[in-house]
Amino acid sequence: MLRECVLHPYKYYILATSPHILEDHLVLKDGDCFAVFNRYGDIVPEGLGEEGIYYQGTRFLSRLEFTLCDTRPFLLGSAVRGDNLLLVTDMTNPDIFLDEELLLPRGSLHIHRSKLLFEGGYYEQIKIQSYANLEVRLPFSILFDGDFADIFEVRGVKREKRGKRLQDMVRGDRVLLRYRGLDGVHRETVLSFMPQPVELGPKWAVFHLHLKPKEMVTILLTVFCNGGDHGKGLSYRKALLKARQALKELRRDTCSVRTSNERFNAWLDRSYSDVFMMLTPTPHGLYPYGGIPWFNAIFGRDGIITALEFLWINPSIARGVLAYLAATQAQDEDPKEDAEPGKIIHEIRQGEMAATGEIPFRRYYGSVDATPLFIVLAGSYYERTGDREFIWEIWGPIKLALQWMDRYGDRDGDDFLEYVPSPNGLVNKGWKDSHDSVFHSDGTLAFPPIALVEVQGYAYLAKVKGAMLAEAFGEEGLAQRLREEAYKLRERFLKAFWDEKLGTYVLALDGKKNPCRVKASNPGHTLFSGIALRNHAKAIVCNLLGKDLFSGWGIRTLSTQEALYNPVSYHNGSVWPHDNALIAWGLSKYGLREELLKIVRGIFEASTFFPFHRLPELFCGFSRRPNEGPISYPVACNPQAWASASVFMILQACLGMAFDGDRLFLRHPILPPFMDEVHINGLEVGDTKVDLLLKRYQNDVVVNVLEKREDVEILITK
Repeated sequence: MLRECVLHPYKYYILATSPHILEDHLVLKDGDCFAVFNRYGDIVPEGLGEEGIYYQGTRFLSRLEFTLCDTRPFLLGSAVRGDNLLLVTDMTNPDIFLDEELLLPRGSLHIHRSKLLFEGGYYEQIKIQSYANLEVRLPFSILFDGDFADIFEVRGVKREKRGKRLQDMVRGDRVLLRYRGLDGVHRETVLSFMPQPVELGPKWAVFHLHLKPKEMVTILLTVFCNGGDHGKGLSYRKALLKARQALKELRRDTCSVRTSNERFNAWLDRSYSDVFMMLTPTPHGLYPYGGIPWFNAIFGRDGIITALEFLWINPSIARGVLAYLAATQAQDEDPKEDAEPGKIIHEIRQGEMAATGEIPFRRYYGSVDATPLFIVLAGSYYERTGDREFIWEIWGPIKLALQWMDRYGDRDGDDFLEYVPSPNGLVNKGWKDSHDSVFHSDGTLAFPPIALVEVQGYAYLAKVKGAMLAEAFGEEGLAQRLREEAYKLRERFLKAFWDEKLGTYVLALDGKKNPCRVKASNPGHTLFSGIALRNHAKAIVCNLLGKDLFSGWGIRTLSTQEALYNPVSYHNGSVWPHDNALIAWGLSKYGLREELLKIVRGIFEASTFFPFHRLPELFCGFSRRPNEGPISYPVACNPQAWASASVFMILQACLGMAFDGDRLFLRHPILPPFMDEVHINGLEVGDTKVDLLLKRYQNDVVVNVLEKREDVEILITK
């Protein structure tokens, strides 16, 4: 069984056969629907082939192309608005000839396209205005198609069989593209036009322009996935108004942050918008989906870490994540799904290939760290909000998760959480889940079961938080046992994982308890969890900030000195913003303020080079070069939830911000040299909100409380 896993390390590999990267595209998302366009606002089969409109894991539209006289117009500009609701493109006509005579000089027409997604529907408004001196009579076309490809097909997974593409239907001003999957589900894309085209076929719509000087015409296109029941009856205008209202309500309940540095504000603004865009309604509350395009789905670990990063900004996100994960917690053993009682979900997919079992991710529990992190988030949420009633609702799932750690996570009874590969799922089950991410110093892959360094820290913190919750609910015996287990785990961890020669904790223990003596970013998470000794912390940080691990833009996942280092790999030498954020928070907890600022500066300056100030899922680990920016990773999700939320944890680390019910702590706050002030408005503390102004004076920070109620206590440690 283990041999089979090793023989198929690239089974779910994201195929990249084109020099185009995802940064070249424009993205929209709403709920289970997302869309990827090129800079023209079109969907064409180019680049990595990922462009399209997707719904619940299936691409419902694989082509959408605007042509004027059978040619592509000139692009003037395109962008997704700052709030992520609208994608707009501005174009003009090229020189158009008829029988070798210039019929219409370039620049005579302005073509403005604006598009949005809302509740499973795609809405596009096309405005064409003439600036020609004579009447303009020209045809233009909208070309379309739907391949109904599963997202894993788009990623490169080959299928032995596909469902049946049914005959397309044209009905008045509508076209129906139809497909019946191998899962028996009938999928349908409905396109409708207003006004009705002069010619409408199964793959094209033709309009005839007749414009007088300065006259403008408006064309509306809507696309609905699976019959269009979600947004039935909504116009473009109404859909936009409803989308804006939903975003307004979300922002109203969210703490706002501004600084004296406008470039940092641009990073903050984009991060707010991207986190909001990734939030998806579920029956249990809002849940941040993983990333676009490859991971627009529920991920346990990703949702937990995103919620932790965003916890001080808006704790209701954590509540939604906890409620959803508690509701989907495994209750039985099922090896096909990697499910065991108490285990927290890793991934949930909705597409055809998941439904048929061609991929194992319909409901997949193959992660070793989501379960302890679930407990960590529950404890952190309780400290942040004091929401006793909600935590009591999920107290049963929390205790079941604790039981999983002891019964299934630690099968050999050595106090460490370990995992083995899955025959059809993942080989490695930590956050670095590439097949080659856990190895020995000579490059030999570690043989399972594997105990990862950061996972032991998560387990330790889970027991600490679990003990705190048990005490809150009067279960003193359980609280005492969890404290003793946490102490025992820490003692065993320090002996088994510390490597004096490396000056850090080892990456992992293999199946024979042999240490993987590899320098990586993973030990930095032991500072986040608090399992690291204080006298070890300084050595760990010296490692992390050395030239072999710190690229100048952030901490690499792997040292340049290691056998499998590759700056263009997914996990063996790249830079991940969320990884750096967790480490930054750990540095703050251990009082390593100057070292913290080095990470803050690197990640912030990296953000200034990416389009829209949007930090991607990861970027390449090449060393920083003068007058150049960081180098993009070709198939990184962009946006990606925990990368987008990383700025908030980084800022929290600088402020040393912590909560205990109606008490707010600012422990040794520090601001980077490029930032003089931070304004925090509407920060929820207990049952009220406070406004703060923090000012930097050389190496000191002065905190001004602008507004608060008397029953809120703010404690500042200098």
